[in-house]
Amino acid sequence: MSSTAPGRRRLDTSVPADYEQAVRRPRLESPRAARAAMLAVITIGIVATIGAATAVVAVDAPDWLLRPSAAALLVTYSIGLTHRAGGHMRIWTVAATLLAAGAVATEAALLVSAAAVTTAVLAAVWAVVITTPAESVAAIFKEYAIAITIAISGTVAVAAWNAPVSYQRFNLVVLTAALALAISIVWNLGAGLHGLGRQNVLILIGVAVLVVLLLAYSSFVRTHGSQIIVDGVTNLVIWLRQTFGGVPRPVEVFIGFPALVIGVSLRSQRREGWWVLVFAVLGTGVMTTSLVSPGAFPSYIALSTLYSVVLGLGLGLVLRRQVIRQRARRSRALVPEHREEPGRLAPLK
Repeated sequence: MSSTAPGRRRLDTSVPADYEQAVRRPRLESPRAARAAMLAVITIGIVATIGAATAVVAVDAPDWLLRPSAAALLVTYSIGLTHRAGGHMRIWTVAATLLAAGAVATEAALLVSAAAVTTAVLAAVWAVVITTPAESVAAIFKEYAIAITIAISGTVAVAAWNAPVSYQRFNLVVLTAALALAISIVWNLGAGLHGLGRQNVLILIGVAVLVVLLLAYSSFVRTHGSQIIVDGVTNLVIWLRQTFGGVPRPVEVFIGFPALVIGVSLRSQRREGWWVLVFAVLGTGVMTTSLVSPGAFPSYIALSTLYSVVLGLGLGLVLRRQVIRQRARRSRALVPEHREEPGRLAPLK
């Protein structure tokens, strides 16, 4: 019987695995035109990021530049994420454009707050979705840097909106929405639960619920917790800030950034890596919300982010080594050496 008979598991790992997800008909027939269009969108995003950064950098720039720059970034993230996830550009990009234009034109508190939330969510998710599979450590560094750069762009965009919101509520809304959007995108990319097994499904659901509960509990402790606990946490943060100038953020260090490292690495062999990347949006999401409060000091946030990025990368590399080693021992003959995906500027479906 032929080794390529339907229903047979392919054991020859020397042949690269095909991309599993069927790709829909491209919006632009010419690959060159599609690539040029995405490069133009990214260029606009870079220029808009520079304009939005004037909200946190002391430069001689007019105030009217801030919200239009944030609006341009909101539309950029919408185009980039919709294109990458294979969504309906006419629906989501138009909706994002109307929200951005309405927030800039009316300056209504509700619209500005909604635009800030949407900007943070789209930037956090796009930063993760735009990554490609990474086999080597050098490739992991590259994907990690790209994701962090987009998240930083989202951070200054949210700051430029200067929305009248409560940080704690804003943070919870953004993280919850980003997590839900990431799960929806990963599911639609074909990385459904059928490839995980019941045990891994329960683990992922349990971790997701635990993360949400921890975030909600930490918010509750800050507002209604015991005075002894609150004072202890406050004193520790003050000491770290006075000593190092910043405080690493636990969600980024222990969940988000390690998940980013492990996810892009696993994607080079299994599409199961996409499910790990779902939790990476918690790290990028915390970044995009860090400057929403007008009272936040940019230098403190910058150092805190730097510490979180470095520590999260280190922890992620250590955990990746253990995960890859365990999977290699468990199913060496069944794991392909390389898994193909569309390029960074191409849609995933």
